[in-house]
Amino acid sequence: MPKSKVRKKAAYTPPASDRKPVKLQGPTHPAYVAIMLGVGLLGLAWLITDYLARDAIPFLQALGGANFLVGFGLIVIALLMSMRWR
Repeated sequence: MPKSKVRKKAAYTPPASDRKPVKLQGPTHPAYVAIMLGVGLLGLAWLITDYLARDAIPFLQALGGANFLVGFGLIVIALLMSMRWR
């Protein structure tokens, strides 16, 4: 039986890269973390206060169902801030 021919593969050459190295940014300022946590806790406290004392606090009673928007809005802002935390 005849012997098959062996094909030689060319040596691997990586493709030319046009990318520039990205400068890594440093850690987030501690005040940013404090504000992020503060906003999240404020939203949680707003919802708890609304649930427990809506009848006793006049401005919470005036807002009515908008209290949920305020509380959850603050929590969502804190979550969005956490995405930029390094």
